[in-house]
Amino acid sequence: MAEKPLRVLVSGDAAGKINALFNRVQAIQKKSGQFDLLLCVGEFFNITPEAEAEWQEYKSGTKKAPIHTYILGAASQETVKFFPSADGCELAENITYLGRRGVFTGASGLQIAYVSGREALQEPAPSHCYTSKDLVALVAPLINNSKFKGVDILLTSQWPRGVWKFGNNPEINTKFCGTTSVANLAQNLKPRYHFAAVEGVHYERLPYRNHMVIQESAQHTSRFIALATVNNPAKKKYLYAFNIIPMKHMEPSELVKQPQDVTENPYGQNNTAKQAFNTTEEEGPASQFFFDMSKKQPGGYRGRGRKRHVDGDMHGQGQEHWKGERQGQGQSWEGDRCSQGQPGDGQHEGPPKQPRRPPQPTGPCWFCLASPQVEKHLVISIGNHCYLALAKGGLTPQHVLVLPIGHYQSVVDLSSEVVEELDKYKMAVRKFYKSKGQRCVVFERNYRSQHLQLQMVPVPMDKCTTEDIKEAFTVQAQEQQMELMEIPEHTDLKQIAPPGTPYFYVELDSGEKLYYRIQRHFPLQFGREVLASEVLLNMPTRADWKECKQTREEEEEFSKLLRDDFQPFDFALED
Repeated sequence: MAEKPLRVLVSGDAAGKINALFNRVQAIQKKSGQFDLLLCVGEFFNITPEAEAEWQEYKSGTKKAPIHTYILGAASQETVKFFPSADGCELAENITYLGRRGVFTGASGLQIAYVSGREALQEPAPSHCYTSKDLVALVAPLINNSKFKGVDILLTSQWPRGVWKFGNNPEINTKFCGTTSVANLAQNLKPRYHFAAVEGVHYERLPYRNHMVIQESAQHTSRFIALATVNNPAKKKYLYAFNIIPMKHMEPSELVKQPQDVTENPYGQNNTAKQAFNTTEEEGPASQFFFDMSKKQPGGYRGRGRKRHVDGDMHGQGQEHWKGERQGQGQSWEGDRCSQGQPGDGQHEGPPKQPRRPPQPTGPCWFCLASPQVEKHLVISIGNHCYLALAKGGLTPQHVLVLPIGHYQSVVDLSSEVVEELDKYKMAVRKFYKSKGQRCVVFERNYRSQHLQLQMVPVPMDKCTTEDIKEAFTVQAQEQQMELMEIPEHTDLKQIAPPGTPYFYVELDSGEKLYYRIQRHFPLQFGREVLASEVLLNMPTRADWKECKQTREEEEEFSKLLRDDFQPFDFALED
């Protein structure tokens, strides 16, 4: 029988607005059904008279949280007074303080690692801060276990330093954002989901890998999500919901599936980080406690500051679960609006990410759409971030280029929103070629080029198979003392070639990808030469585009014909 996913809500800083948070949760549950638990990162309390009066209602039992709620400890000295114990305890009915640091594992198998407060910058450490000893006590017992793969969820108040590297940028000044200690923690614990707050903004980073492509076996991906303050006036997202099946109950093949928008690990392969936690120092294990949420504790409610004992599961009986939705689906709420996405497959809805300003060319560029040098009569379609153009001196009349409107040198330099539209153009052109009985070959040469030109060339299906095309590239590369490396189907180029790396890349219609890291000299027409060879298109005289030039009038005529022909597949016309 398939394991039922847990339904989890996560909140950013409540900052004393407890009624507002629970009212929102109640509204969501009324609309979407019961959730299993609410996790709160950042600062839960506030010392204003209004906030303290609100909390007193829950503390006294006048009001009750509508969901089993787990919170982190104080993130400032002022709110320390709300936590009677550093070891974790029940503060009010349905509201539990997790503790200073530890691992919370329910009978369901869901494993949640947590660290409360901020990094200590002085000794002795203030009571709202954690120390390196706290992190060692949390991490060492886990990573020293040979069966450890990672944790399901990591909760911290502070962000990990540099988490935005290789990914989309947050709407915040990153100069003073995050700590290296949390980055090292995340790198070692490999959480499937990492939540943080305290910066007052919402940021959902693209998922990142926990292994080195080709060199290591595939591992699960991680997602970092920062949440804003509850009820913030800017209506930034502060509540996130998702399904999760505990790692221990998942098939390895399902667990390690890589979403399409996955990036390289932002923390790098830092062995020093692991050594810092790999200690044999005798220190007691992090406080762990398990709660039975399906039945009352003996003697009824125990009152504040009392631990509840281990004898049950993390989710109650009789609660509904999302049906027909796969593991990893996430939702985020902004004010009274709900946006829903599927992180597992890279589809995200809601407000678009702020586009990064592309780098500017150092001189005249023939391919920047705003440049006076660009030959606009060759343009077939224009989107928001990319455009499609007839290749000048193309191999065939349907040979096209997909290019970014702004100035980017290669695919690995593109921002996420540009990549998304680039992929839409690739898909549209593939469908167009297929309707003509043609296979699609995509290639890019990031060498001695200033502006990205993604070449898309059709090859008639009756001329050759996909395997013939793959063999032609492989054999001709070997003849020139080059070895094309095959990379996994769902691997992003950014994991293989960091920005600035010269490379040649081919994508076949089967999804197979071939890659060569250019070392010294590279034949500039290599891609065309292979496709023009006798075994494929059999037009060797067209290998060099300069030998295939047409007059301006001919180009205009071919462009118009292609523009009309491509129109049924042009998604840009729908916008």
